[in-house]
Amino acid sequence: MSNKSTKNLSLQPPFNFNDRWEELLENKDFVKVFLSDVLEDYIKKQRWYGGKASKLKYIELAEYFKIQQNEEVYYGLILEVNFDEAFYQHYFLPIAFVSDENFAMENRILPISIQNQEGFIIDAIHLEAFRKVVFERILNALPKDKTRVRYHKSELFKDCKYESSRFMGLEQSNTSIVYNEKYVLKFFRRIYADRNPDYEMSRFLSDKKDFKNTPAYLGSIQIKDSDDLNITIGLMQEMVENQGDAWEFMLTELHKVFSNLEYKKINIKQLPKTEDYGRLQITDVPPQIIDWAGLNLFLKIQTLAKRTAEMHIALGSEFEDTAFTPTHFNGDYTVWLKNRLLYQFQNRLNAIENNLHKLDGLALELANEFLERKNEIRKKFVNFDWTKLKGERIRVHGDYHLGQVLVKDDDFYILDFEGEPESTIRDRKVKQPPLKDVAGMFRSFHYAIYATIFNNIELYKHSQNELFEAGEILYQYLKGVFLGTYIVEIQNANINIGYHQERIFLLKYSLLEKAVYELGYELNSRPRWAVIPLKGISNIINN
Repeated sequence: MSNKSTKNLSLQPPFNFNDRWEELLENKDFVKVFLSDVLEDYIKKQRWYGGKASKLKYIELAEYFKIQQNEEVYYGLILEVNFDEAFYQHYFLPIAFVSDENFAMENRILPISIQNQEGFIIDAIHLEAFRKVVFERILNALPKDKTRVRYHKSELFKDCKYESSRFMGLEQSNTSIVYNEKYVLKFFRRIYADRNPDYEMSRFLSDKKDFKNTPAYLGSIQIKDSDDLNITIGLMQEMVENQGDAWEFMLTELHKVFSNLEYKKINIKQLPKTEDYGRLQITDVPPQIIDWAGLNLFLKIQTLAKRTAEMHIALGSEFEDTAFTPTHFNGDYTVWLKNRLLYQFQNRLNAIENNLHKLDGLALELANEFLERKNEIRKKFVNFDWTKLKGERIRVHGDYHLGQVLVKDDDFYILDFEGEPESTIRDRKVKQPPLKDVAGMFRSFHYAIYATIFNNIELYKHSQNELFEAGEILYQYLKGVFLGTYIVEIQNANINIGYHQERIFLLKYSLLEKAVYELGYELNSRPRWAVIPLKGISNIINN
């Protein structure tokens, strides 16, 4: 069906349909009109739409189902968006019909009349009545829901009633609703034909393992599609009161650290260094470093390391649910890993060659080093010899960085278990070494250091290169203090992450993988920041 289908329909706007709203989606003409250019234009403007870099060809209706309570009926649509580049994505869009002229000006998709009542089809999430229905359906969910739309709730979600709802704010890929200022329902917009990892991990960690440092799982909505697969539409969790995320916290702390260079008249050349990937207690950190960076920063890093370890301990201590039981390295995993990384590496090489003209200074120098030593880097990815590895693989967070962690008082809460945005849903569920998450957090530390320098360069008296030098010294201590706490916690719980050399190998491997992944993003969206992943890659190939 061409996306210009409305042009040759016998129907002309304004469209009138004589069906009742409850049967409207059975009307083929309505579906054709609805899936026209009007819907394309609406979808392209949404923050959650992930196809902006590709050319949209046409939209089909893959599934529809009713979201209802008594007389109130809404439709949940799964739209298949097809692209010229011969791939497709699925999106969830709930719809409502409103006849009030003054309503939802921004979120109208299509003006139509139903049985001679004029109105608009809108995205139902913008309608409070719809949000209330969804809340009540989860709250009143039966223990064994066998219908096509399955509402589930945990034992924690009880003794309350609907009071209020509002949008959470500026999210990219999903839409979250805050209820009663106490609960958050995340509607997944980009949909996969399988349970969403965020739902699986959240329910497993909070419901089954009672892991306290993630928002408690309260409920969910799944649908069974026509192939009998489960699709997660929504995830309800408790709302964690917080003072912002760990990324903002880190930027504030690091700004103090870099301001101290001048304020405390610190000689960068004389700052003591520490071994790479060493394990440090705070007592091992030299007084000059504590004096410069402050004790608070290192204490917070220890707490974050402890929470990270506790998350991995919960994920690695399961013996019944096969989706979560630990497993060893093997040939299949290695083939999967190498294929993925070599493909990604080639893609990044092309990106660097095409963007070299946008780089200068250290970034250009490091980009040239990357190109000159590409075979050596490629070899590092190929040299993954699983037969020497004794540690275990478990389900991991998969996209772990400071932005996925909330700060509450002196503690941290971990969220967003959806996994890496570029990966397929199957890839996100592959069991990985837990050190992959640790590497993700280390890359995030590295980013925070450089972002602080870039964002405040005119406030500091030192040259950019001196600040980079100080930043790299601090980075070693942050990693060391994190590992000092993380490894002790993990080993005390008998989680097997391998012997010392193996851990260093897995960390370096994962850091390299992460930095190569980041490189693509930076080259495409902000070349000035490409220096950060390039420096990360250079650190690994030169140490």
